[in-house]
Amino acid sequence: MLFRSVESSIAPSGSRASFTQVSGAGLASAYRTAADDLVPSLDALPGWPATTPFKIYSGFLPITGTTKDIHYVFLEANTTEFAKAPLVVWFNGGPGCSSMLGLLQETGPYVLEGGATEYTWNNYTWNNETNMLYIEQPAGVGYSTCDNKTAP
Repeated sequence: MLFRSVESSIAPSGSRASFTQVSGAGLASAYRTAADDLVPSLDALPGWPATTPFKIYSGFLPITGTTKDIHYVFLEANTTEFAKAPLVVWFNGGPGCSSMLGLLQETGPYVLEGGATEYTWNNYTWNNETNMLYIEQPAGVGYSTCDNKTAP
């Protein structure tokens, strides 16, 4: 299934997130607009530039009927035709291993090499060819949350 652009695929539809297919192609509507989750800059991370040639989105997908919020980061493909690029969904192995490890040390555009104190450009970043969706799961891993007192 191809992923269109996040801006055209994510539309406001309420206060909780859900996935539904959009016009036969794409990640669906999450109750927020794409602008809500657009990351304007990551230059607070040493070595990341103030701007990137591709858009980055980060947010939470609430799981209906639970207290769980699943964190995601989406990187548009670093191509002029990102809307036609395939989508790769990345889950690090676990349990308990954050998918941010994959983004920030393995497949992302800037990586932190072992022992380094600044991120450096990754010539082999997967978003050179694909849209990348990093999902931190299960709830409670990384930035994903779960209220253990009331969680089903």
